[in-house]
Amino acid sequence: MAGLLHIVERPVGAGKTTFALRLSRELETPAYVLDDWMATLFRPDRPDKDLWVWYAERKQRCIAQIWKLARLQLELGNDAIVELGLIRRADRRPFLAEVEAFGCDYRIHVLDAPDPERWRRVEARNEQRGETFAMPVSEEVFAAASSLWEPLDEAECAGRDVRLVQLE
Repeated sequence: MAGLLHIVERPVGAGKTTFALRLSRELETPAYVLDDWMATLFRPDRPDKDLWVWYAERKQRCIAQIWKLARLQLELGNDAIVELGLIRRADRRPFLAEVEAFGCDYRIHVLDAPDPERWRRVEARNEQRGETFAMPVSEEVFAAASSLWEPLDEAECAGRDVRLVQLE
């Protein structure tokens, strides 16, 4: 297995999709972006209440399918790019354990941007609805997702290829 798995992480508005798509073009391999899957498969069914419970279940289904496709890419000797919205350590740890059990090389790209810059990007994306737009993000959802972000800690980084990415 010669391919490298690229895992792109950080909360909303950091530029994950922009980075993943840029990397996709550079490496000539698809980027599997959670928000694209969620918007395509589930946006029409999105409830007005209990959004987080509804979202969590569907997110897990999408992650399982994205990981299945990424594994196929890797088995073919290609790089694979995943952006899964694993903003909490409790979500990242089992996924990284699964990746390590699979036995592929991987790199974690952690994007960084201050909250005001991230919110500015989200507002612009909501308005422009360009290439990286999947669904509108309200200020409340932005704040909630931002508050859930747990930076990679020392244990998560130890022995792993972790790269901090600053987007312009």
